[in-house]
Amino acid sequence: MNEVDIRAVVLEELGNIAPEADMSTVDPKADLREELDIDSMDFLNFITALHDRLGVNVPELDYPKLTTVDGAVDYLRNQRGG
Repeated sequence: MNEVDIRAVVLEELGNIAPEADMSTVDPKADLREELDIDSMDFLNFITALHDRLGVNVPELDYPKLTTVDGAVDYLRNQRGG
């Protein structure tokens, strides 16, 4: 799975937790919680969904690395060895 595929999964899962948001306008460097107005439970559901889809365990200490689209994609790509 390459970076484009991982980005697609990240955006799809964000769309699942924030269905009212237009994923095509999300700033990839913006804080997701502010950009999409999601709470901590939504963010946890996002992390869980990424784990289920990509098989990447994300320890709680690493949650801050996934607070932007770009950060999530970089983290997941690195954890998957890409």
